[in-house]
Amino acid sequence: MATSRKKQGDAPAEIGVRELKNQTSRILRAVQEESAEYIVTVRGKPVAVLRSLTDEDRDRQARASIEQELAEIAGLAAQIAANWQSPSSAVELVSEQRRP
Repeated sequence: MATSRKKQGDAPAEIGVRELKNQTSRILRAVQEESAEYIVTVRGKPVAVLRSLTDEDRDRQARASIEQELAEIAGLAAQIAANWQSPSSAVELVSEQRRP
């Protein structure tokens, strides 16, 4: 069984995919709480590294999420523009609704 205890500078522990599957909660807890790192293997061959996210990783993920949301908004705006049938603009129609 792979161990999550490692000293500074030690290589990450290797963990087989079957053990990862069977011990997912324990392993992820070690990654999160102890900053443990693992090299995941399939049939003894390294295929991935499991480690906690860095601040840079979190920033990259946040930027990607924002970019995806903005792309969806742009797509919706294009759909609205393509299907707009009123001679008035949306701003004009909203302004008309606000008048007493």
